Amino acid sequence: MIEKIDTLLKDISSRFSDRRTQLFDVKQTSFTDHQLRLEGRVLDEPCLQILNHSFRERFPEIQLETTGVRILRTPSPCMAYVKTNLTSIHAEPSWLAEMLSQNTFGAPLEILEEQGRWVFVRQSDGYLGWMYRPYLTEIPSPSPTHIVSAPVTLVYAEPNQQSTLRSRLVGGTFVQIVSTRGSWAEIDANTWGWVPLSELRALDRLPQTSNARRKQIIEDAVPLMGVPYLWGGTSINGIDCSGLAQLVHRWSGLTIPRDADQQYLAGKIIEPPFQPGDLLFFGEKGDARSITHVAISLGDWRIIHSSRSQNGVYLDDVQEVEHLRESFYGAATYLAP
Repeated sequence: MIEKIDTLLKDISSRFSDRRTQLFDVKQTSFTDHQLRLEGRVLDEPCLQILNHSFRERFPEIQLETTGVRILRTPSPCMAYVKTNLTSIHAEPSWLAEMLSQNTFGAPLEILEEQGRWVFVRQSDGYLGWMYRPYLTEIPSPSPTHIVSAPVTLVYAEPNQQSTLRSRLVGGTFVQIVSTRGSWAEIDANTWGWVPLSELRALDRLPQTSNARRKQIIEDAVPLMGVPYLWGGTSINGIDCSGLAQLVHRWSGLTIPRDADQQYLAGKIIEPPFQPGDLLFFGEKGDARSITHVAISLGDWRIIHSSRSQNGVYLDDVQEVEHLRESFYGAATYLAP
């Protein structure tokens, strides 16, 4: 019986195998007189409901005790916000663990559990991972009015470049403009200061039509040429392929998933010829989970992408590069025709 119970738990766990956005970590601790006690943790209430339903269906004679199973997401979540200009999210509570992604100042996070100086969090896009607690605050950032539209903007103490440099903000950071003086904007972000107004884009003036967004996506991607490749990176400090796609869409007011396979599944599948701003995906044919790379079309097969083989953001033509041509999986878009 114990072996059959373990088999069922493994089967249920396989339904939540995508550790990026799902969590099911449950094991049996005792089984006596048809009473089974489980302990562990699940992401949310629906996970526990599936667990209970599966056991009732498979083992109706067993009395299941699940008080030892913690549900991490609650109706009244504990929220935190990034208070530094950029910080990372990791697979485990350690700086040595794999970096999964990065978050800019003000990003909202749902704290699910704590371990020392680390917290297990859920990003607004559902992504799960560990973050360093001292880099977070429980105080929400001011309501943003603009987004940093340059790859990076420097924050000065006064509205001139001869004043003291106070900080910097990476592209894609949401900020609030407090006041303006000529070509400068006073902002409230991870520090109070002044940045060039030309390096901010008003949220109420983001491109609205597909044609305008296509044009803007390409115009925003090109200045990132030469930014080094970094697994899990999302900024000018280092960026991966899906981080690049996510960033240039954010600059045009579009929110897309974090990873390449997620971006493919959430987008509208399209066929050639491709238009500027469409996304091209690469991987083994078959399961979309095999997708490992994404590029932004400049029109048809010409692309800009963060390439591991070239160690950075560069241009290519899919039909002229053998490994790209042979691994092409398909294409999707978040833009209307």
